[in-house]
Amino acid sequence: MSMLEVEAINSFYGDSHVLFDISLEVAEHEVVALLGRNGAGKTTTLKTIAGVLSPRSGSIRLAGTPIHGLTSHLIARRGLQLVPEERRIFITLTVEENLRLAALNAAKPRPIEEIFDIFPRLRERRRATGGTLSGGEQQMLAIARALIRSPQLMLLDEPFEGLAPVIVEELVALCGRLAEAGSTIVIVEQDVRAALMLARRVYVLNNGHVAFEGTRDELLADPEITSRYLGIGLETEEP
Repeated sequence: MSMLEVEAINSFYGDSHVLFDISLEVAEHEVVALLGRNGAGKTTTLKTIAGVLSPRSGSIRLAGTPIHGLTSHLIARRGLQLVPEERRIFITLTVEENLRLAALNAAKPRPIEEIFDIFPRLRERRRATGGTLSGGEQQMLAIARALIRSPQLMLLDEPFEGLAPVIVEELVALCGRLAEAGSTIVIVEQDVRAALMLARRVYVLNNGHVAFEGTRDELLADPEITSRYLGIGLETEEP
């Protein structure tokens, strides 16, 4: 079953055309990575899917239901959660208060103790305010706030940015466990190797166009694509 179907969307910032006929598909329980250099259109694609930016043309379906043209909060209620690069946690609220607030208007919120089972570090910090958390803990909280709403699909925008390698390893393992448990995830990430530890299928964007679509192994076997559009050599490395 297709969880997400994006067909030929075109998005604009004012008069600037930034996405050109972007099409992609994500199956239920699949992890897909959107890769590309800075300014390639990755975050804009996530914002368009999530309703933060409305496409000028094209269609977007979530679990077979059209969602293009809906506001972002209506799309969220239908089961799509965007975890933005900025995290946007409430820094004056405690970890537990952030989670309970996120669950308030969810159709089927997950029990908070179940969230703490997934994020034991957050259980330890449940009474700490968001502003006192480390960068890794804040990212855990941002993902946990999305997860407590029992999403059909999570969009993760640069979840590993600015974090120490040991914290990235911890978050990759965490996201891997979520994927193994059946979560459907689209991840945008500059750390290509970390993204490819999670995703089995990849779209590479360049200047608002899809430059490559295929499996992780197909990407790794194509040094021209990795060099031209990602600026790195991956062909001899396993993620």
